[in-house]
Amino acid sequence: MERRQLLITGAAALSIGSRKILGANDRVRMGIIGLGGRGNAHLGTYLSIPGAQVAALVDVNQAARERANARVVKADNPKATEYSDMRKLFDSKDVDAVSMATPNHWHALGAIWAMQAGKDTYCEKPASYNPFESRQMIATARKYNRMCQIGSQSRSTPHVMEAMQLLKEGIIGKVYMAKGLCFKRRKSIGTKPDQPVPPGLDWDMFLGPAPMRPYNELRFAYNWHWFWDTGNGDLGNQGVHQMDIARWGMGLPNSHEGMKSAVSTGGKYAYEDMQETPNTQFCSFDYGDRQIQFEVRGVLTGGEASIGNPARATSAVGNLFYGVDGWMEIGDGYKVYKGETNELVKEGKSSRGSADGTKLHMENFLAAVRSRNHKSLNAEIEIGAAAADLCHFGNIAYRVGKRLNWDNAKHQFDDAAANKLISRDYRKPYIVPSKP
Repeated sequence: MERRQLLITGAAALSIGSRKILGANDRVRMGIIGLGGRGNAHLGTYLSIPGAQVAALVDVNQAARERANARVVKADNPKATEYSDMRKLFDSKDVDAVSMATPNHWHALGAIWAMQAGKDTYCEKPASYNPFESRQMIATARKYNRMCQIGSQSRSTPHVMEAMQLLKEGIIGKVYMAKGLCFKRRKSIGTKPDQPVPPGLDWDMFLGPAPMRPYNELRFAYNWHWFWDTGNGDLGNQGVHQMDIARWGMGLPNSHEGMKSAVSTGGKYAYEDMQETPNTQFCSFDYGDRQIQFEVRGVLTGGEASIGNPARATSAVGNLFYGVDGWMEIGDGYKVYKGETNELVKEGKSSRGSADGTKLHMENFLAAVRSRNHKSLNAEIEIGAAAADLCHFGNIAYRVGKRLNWDNAKHQFDDAAANKLISRDYRKPYIVPSKP
């Protein structure tokens, strides 16, 4: 066991034994890790929730920390403690829980370290960078009795919850197919040469578990999504939300029991640039008597059904469910059609404007931090990990270029190259532990 691992495990026992028991009215002292676009959204949301206090801020970029702290102070709160290294936050007794908004390749290790140190964890989607990490996150949450909520805020969005209940009640009969749409416009990222690391940026810490690479602006900020070292393409970025809804609507178990195979085709079309992940991708997951299909389109495209704005070929994100008695579409709202005449029998309006799914999701997390009941979490780690895994399975099938048969008992495919992608070669000392 690494020395760092021993230190964290020892600290965890002390922290868990000594942390105060939060009452229903106590503020949860939050540490926000990663202060890019999504991290700043986390910051704004926690600042708006009376039951939360932003006590600490972590980012590898000094400028990002300073900007975030200015927001904390402007909101009439005490200045938060700043850290460039998340491990120092985990040693603090002044933080109850953390909110992870790092790049994907840091989600699992950061969350595992946090939970080992006695911190409850809200972790952005996708839960993990690969399927191995998913299992380790679940095991860690269980061993240390930590609350671990994944940022699949559709699980707390009223109109989506209503639509899922209707499917469960059989409004379209038995569902034989679910389809996820991630038609989100993504323009070319271009090309740029490698450069010296900018002042104030800890590039080694940013890369963390990923291989060491020279600094390149296109591997930093948002574009890290499009490189296999650090991201999972749009299937694991925007698409994981729709994958989660597809699984939810079909009532699939979190264990992947029943999945027989995965196949994925596509490519990076139209552009000549540095992006590695596909901008056009089709996935299919076979469950014997039913199926999940998923499509990613980043280049100009139309929508499907009435999902998307016909006046703009930019974005159509949502889900379609097909049953023996009819079908349902879920986008900003939902619509249910039935019978041979395709009659619109029910619709629900978007929750936007009346209820912020992210805020409701974080409030659900804070309630579980107080109650200590992980089953009350709307997107508990087992749920979030299952959705992430399907995205990983699709990407693995795409990368090896063949249909993959899945052995759920062994948690592996029938292909050696595919099984290697279930985990990764971690860069020391940023190693996701094989035991929690």
